[in-house]
Amino acid sequence: MLISVITATFNSKEFIHILANSLQSQSDHDFEWVVADGGSSDGTIEVLKDYPLLNIQIVQRSDFGIYDAINGAIRKCKGMYYVVAGSDDYFYPDAIANFKREISSSHADMVTSRLKFCGVERGVLGGNPAVNRQFAFVSGHAVSTAFRTALHEKFGYYSNKFPIAADQDFILKVAHSGASIHRADFVSGSFEPGGVSGRDFLGTLTESFRIQVKYHNKFQQMVLFFYKVLRYYRTWR
Repeated sequence: MLISVITATFNSKEFIHILANSLQSQSDHDFEWVVADGGSSDGTIEVLKDYPLLNIQIVQRSDFGIYDAINGAIRKCKGMYYVVAGSDDYFYPDAIANFKREISSSHADMVTSRLKFCGVERGVLGGNPAVNRQFAFVSGHAVSTAFRTALHEKFGYYSNKFPIAADQDFILKVAHSGASIHRADFVSGSFEPGGVSGRDFLGTLTESFRIQVKYHNKFQQMVLFFYKVLRYYRTWR
C-alpha cells in the first residue's frame, strides 16, 4: 500500500529539513513525498536534493495559497491514502508503518491518530461538532490523519473560498456525509502551529464561523463566535 505525504512549500528552506529528516528516519520507506512548491527562491528545492533516498515528487507551479497547492499535489499523488504535513512538522519513526497497519485493519475513509501539538499529546475531542468543529471527528488535519485519496472524487477538493480553514470545511463535509473514520491509538508526530492559522487568530476564527454556519445552527454559531472574540479581547487587551 503506497501512502503519499503531501507538503505545500514556499520559501521553506529554514524548516524543510525537519520534516525531511523525519521522513528519512521512517521504519517503512514505501511512501512517496509530494512537495507542491509555489515558486520558492530561497533554496527550498535545493535542500531536497540532499535526500536522494526519499521518493520525492516535486510539483512546481504558481498557486492561490496552501490549499490550492495541496489540491495540485493530490491530483499528482499515486497513494491510495495521503497525509498532509507542513514543512516544520515532523513524524515519529513508525508513523508510516502505523498508518498502514490501521488502514489495512479498518479500511476506513479517514484514519486519525494522536499527535503532539505545542508539546502536548492530544487525540480526537469527540462531542458535538457544532462546538468542537472538525476535532469532533479527527485529532487534526496535518500529520495525524490519513485520507482516502478517492474521497476527493466524490466530495471535491479543498475549497479556495477558505484559504485558512479549508481543511475544516472538507472534513465536516465528508464526516456529515457518513464517511467512515477510524481512531487509532498511536502518536504519529508533532504539528507546529507556525502557519497562517496560528498567526492570524481573528482571521481563522472568522473563516471557521463561516464554515460552521454551513453545517450547524446559525444562531448557536453566532453566540459561540462572539464568546470567542470576547475571550480573545480579554486575553490581549
